[in-house]
Amino acid sequence: MLLSQPRVLILFNPTAGQGSNMISTLQQAVDIWQNDGWQVELRPTKTAGDATTQARLAAVDGYDVVVAAGGDGTVNEVINGLVGTRTALAVLPIGTVNIWAREMGLSMDIRRAAKTFLQAKLEQVDVGKAGDRYFLLMAGIGFDAAVTAKINSQEKKRLGVFVYMKQALQTSWSFRGIKAHIRIDGKKVRGRVLMVVIGNSQLYGGVVKLTANAVVNDGLLDVCVIKGRSMLAAPLRLLSIFTRRYNTDPTVEYYNARRVKIQGKESLPVQVDGDYLGRTPMSFEVLPGGLWVLVPPNAERSLWK
Repeated sequence: MLLSQPRVLILFNPTAGQGSNMISTLQQAVDIWQNDGWQVELRPTKTAGDATTQARLAAVDGYDVVVAAGGDGTVNEVINGLVGTRTALAVLPIGTVNIWAREMGLSMDIRRAAKTFLQAKLEQVDVGKAGDRYFLLMAGIGFDAAVTAKINSQEKKRLGVFVYMKQALQTSWSFRGIKAHIRIDGKKVRGRVLMVVIGNSQLYGGVVKLTANAVVNDGLLDVCVIKGRSMLAAPLRLLSIFTRRYNTDPTVEYYNARRVKIQGKESLPVQVDGDYLGRTPMSFEVLPGGLWVLVPPNAERSLWK
């Protein structure tokens, strides 16, 4: 279903990727959409969590689309205001990694991305829930969340995606697998865990696919459990994942699930959509069809059943 002359609110994070040129860059998208008859309003977010509040109010006020202009953190805030409403999500990639934008096949050029949305269709997708917070992309438990927890916002702005690589190298020397008790739809999974990725979509970090079989409208989450004692073995684990040899590596397990619960004597850090959330014990579940999104024609088709 194509939208005809929708009412659109663009929420942009003034501290995200492109700095002082952001408003003029976004105005190009506004002009493209207005020339096609869209009713467009451009509005900055003010503080952490403000995008959630503004997106929720926009849904109540009858906006057809809320555009998250920023990184994946801004996208996450917006969806937490839109889940369960009829207002759809769209994105303009202005952040550091822009995973959902890449999943949607969008150009990183704002003008091209805006033009692509003129042919976009409305679709419903699943969302995950970690504790009380929704996620569109994934939840990470263990090593990657430990890395995320140590990321400094100023260093992230200065180094971009390389800050994650730098912090991952520093964290890997001391990080050890933790004995965890995992229940995946009631099935017990035990062992010393380095990382668990609970994916609603496929891309991880914008470049690799840890949950490569994930489908955004199948009513399930994909779960990749990586076991081990230290990160020294991680390259071998990643090789198994990249080649999708989940069944031949005993330290990598892959599941589909509606509910996951992780606990244990020691807690594990948790991140959702690239932002640190807290620590286990925590429960995760899927909300089938919980979010409307604008899907461009060149979106990754393997994401859909």
